[in-house]
Amino acid sequence: MAVARTGTSERGGTFWTEGETISLLLEREHQIKSEILEAGQASIENARRLDENTIDLAFMASNWIGRAYHGEAPFQQPIDIRMVAPANCGAMFFITRANSDLRNIRDMVGKRVSIGPEGSGMVQHIHTIFGALGIAFEEFTPVYLSFEEGGKALEEGEVDAQWQCPYPNKVMKAISERLDIRVLEYLTSDLSRIMGDTKFYRRSIMPAGFFRGIEIETEQLAVVNIIAAHARTDGELVYKYVSTILKNLPELAKINPLFIGLEKVFEELNSEGQKCIEFGGTPLHPGAIQAYKDAGYRI
Repeated sequence: MAVARTGTSERGGTFWTEGETISLLLEREHQIKSEILEAGQASIENARRLDENTIDLAFMASNWIGRAYHGEAPFQQPIDIRMVAPANCGAMFFITRANSDLRNIRDMVGKRVSIGPEGSGMVQHIHTIFGALGIAFEEFTPVYLSFEEGGKALEEGEVDAQWQCPYPNKVMKAISERLDIRVLEYLTSDLSRIMGDTKFYRRSIMPAGFFRGIEIETEQLAVVNIIAAHARTDGELVYKYVSTILKNLPELAKINPLFIGLEKVFEELNSEGQKCIEFGGTPLHPGAIQAYKDAGYRI
């Protein structure tokens, strides 16, 4: 049986669960088994592993693929990376204990904040967001922990807030069931400032009841997560991977709620063309282009 080596994230994270879900259908549809590989630094690590030819497909956040393609920091040289498909568009957010006096993003100044593994893509989101808000890293105490470790630290009072990846994810669900939490909010002017400085974020409404402890609707930032390949990645493999996603969008969303709404991202292809998903100017892989054409999208 053919094998697709797929770089994801830490076990239980957004990319890991998405990779697991797609692998189930890929094996059913095309008898291709996925080797799901963890990555503590997720996006950045996966781009580098594509370059090293140790994986075939990589889950990444859309803000990193263009940097990898152009060789911008933290990448030391251009990587011949290619866009394959969007994976999801999910809200990222900060949580705190329900009895905390933290309410707003700016309340974290002077506090201890768990922001993800050092060097990871999630940490770079903090640099981007706080940079847009004029908050220097010296103005708070960054704590570099995985999502699971960060949740435990919040529960034990070792940090005051934690940066969380898109929900639903198993780690966040477990935290909310163990601990009474609250999500920090943005000022409307701060959200507008961040959106004006970046092109890869979108506004996302986190509804009341999203998970235990969410009692009011809040507006958060969302990033489009994507699947990438190297230019050398076999075109037939990429074609079958994309075809599997497009053919099974409703089933993907049923198995893993992270895929809910993904069809809307693909629909943009018909109105805006392929450039709408060529994030950072990274071209689509030829195998992906053929899959979109065969599925009836206007590419």
